[in-house]
Amino acid sequence: MAFIVKKKIKGNEYYYLNENKRVEGKVRTKTLAYLGKNKKDAEKKADEIIKNLEIGKQKRNSLVERERDKNEKTEGKVMKEENLSASKTPTTESNNGSKESKEFTSFVQEGGFIWGPEPEIYRGLAGFYTYGPIGKLLKNKVENSVRKVFNSNGFRELEGPTVMPDVVWKASGHLDTFSDPVISTKDGKENYRVDKLLEEKGIQITSMDKEYLLELIKKNKIKAPNGKELGDKIESYSLMMKTNVAGQESSLRPETATVTYLPFLRLWNYFRKKTPFAVYQIGKAYRNEISPRQSVIRGREFTQAEGQIFVDPLKKNDWPAFEEIKSEKLPLWNSNDQKGGNGLTRISVERAFEIGLVKSKAYAWCLWLAYNQFLNFGISEKRIRLRQHHPDEKAFYADDAWDIEVNLNNYGWTELCGIHDRTDYDLKQHSKASGINLEAVRENGERFFPHILEIAFGTDRPTYALIDLFYEKKLEEEGKTVFKVPYFMAPIDVSIFPLMKKPELTRAAREIKKILGESFIVDYDESGSIGRRYLRSALAGTPFAITVDYETLEKQDVTVRNRDTEKQVRIKISELKNFLRKLINCEEKI
Repeated sequence: MAFIVKKKIKGNEYYYLNENKRVEGKVRTKTLAYLGKNKKDAEKKADEIIKNLEIGKQKRNSLVERERDKNEKTEGKVMKEENLSASKTPTTESNNGSKESKEFTSFVQEGGFIWGPEPEIYRGLAGFYTYGPIGKLLKNKVENSVRKVFNSNGFRELEGPTVMPDVVWKASGHLDTFSDPVISTKDGKENYRVDKLLEEKGIQITSMDKEYLLELIKKNKIKAPNGKELGDKIESYSLMMKTNVAGQESSLRPETATVTYLPFLRLWNYFRKKTPFAVYQIGKAYRNEISPRQSVIRGREFTQAEGQIFVDPLKKNDWPAFEEIKSEKLPLWNSNDQKGGNGLTRISVERAFEIGLVKSKAYAWCLWLAYNQFLNFGISEKRIRLRQHHPDEKAFYADDAWDIEVNLNNYGWTELCGIHDRTDYDLKQHSKASGINLEAVRENGERFFPHILEIAFGTDRPTYALIDLFYEKKLEEEGKTVFKVPYFMAPIDVSIFPLMKKPELTRAAREIKKILGESFIVDYDESGSIGRRYLRSALAGTPFAITVDYETLEKQDVTVRNRDTEKQVRIKISELKNFLRKLINCEEKI
């Protein structure tokens, strides 16, 4: 049973919602949520939480439990594996000193994937990176994959400004609330995000209240990653990057979403004054992170790919696309299972909606679309989960919120995408602040503010994830180190090598490069032994290598070699385009 407790910390009163549970024969108390400093407000908030977590969850939990039992009996799909435990337990930055981490960092830098922090020759500014030639090609593949999925599902692409006057960010709430809790070392030389320091130690956070966070820091004797003692004060640190445009206070956008909502009336007219309609943006966003680490996982400048669906709130369950995917299964880790220490449950989209894990068919479809995109990247389903936000973690205006997390080799479970039902919050806020009515109109003449369903990808994190997951370091006696990325996501599609650096062979090889360059990303290399060229190609992730030899001059065919199996076949030059296309799409094998 849940109950309110009052704690005094440094003379101030704080209210918490606790719950007693019997564990292994003993009664243990667990804090469910921080309720604030005012007793009346605390009681009101407690009632809301109890209603959500106690009354509502009884029916839902029984259904989920039944579903779990059913899965165990029929499919064995309930996953309570160690790597899918209730804790995020990410690998911390301190692990980067290991030999394996150094070798991986060397691979990323020397392989032309990611360089920085930039500018390196000026010692670098944390959070800013350059994608090298191979990294940029890989990032392009990621962005094109996202673009293809959005386009094929009826989204239309926009490109909005990256700078907006602060009146916009005041209305959206970013100017006042978009901040992180920060603590300094006692010598004042370094600053760190408090929540990240705690999460990296596996400590569960139930509130972002500064006194509460400071209490956790002291109780758990948390130190800075470099071992320094932390101070006694937590400050709010704004994530907005400020600038001034023609004397007007402005900020760089911290997300693409807001600038997608602002031209709503233009969109409403373009889509013939009917909902639902969907748009997306792929572009830069900026957040003034206090202590960015983990390469491009946490940068100050990053690329987002965010899709926004504008929908009539009365039509969220009138969603034809739901019928097409309702039998597909999703690895869902709901908030109750997280708190209970249970693993995730693989459950059909339809069943998740029926038992109330997701609140609408439209939102369920968004979850499926986002999950399916990560499968499209070639990431194993065993590495992916959808984690539901806790009620006190979720944004106050959000009706539902789940994250897609991927289990990385270097950093453990890492958020790569967020799917949110933002309700009508954004359009109402900007309508009020601008004085312009941003309502839509139903066929019967009723006016309404559309709800917004958001699928928020970044493209830096998926790019990093592909490098992290498909890098295979091997000992010299075991074979070559290779970037074993799926063929269709490889930065370079095919390499072309003349067997020797002879004019007749290089001339023929360059002619083939010209032919294939119209349809594929092609690399040409004539330097060094053929064995070294194969190795360089494999390190870049190139799935296929074409060798031009003297037999090519006689028979007009070439050798095509597979990166992974090292098997080779001879193919006519006239058939190369079609053959390579089938290989890349996994329709043919070598």
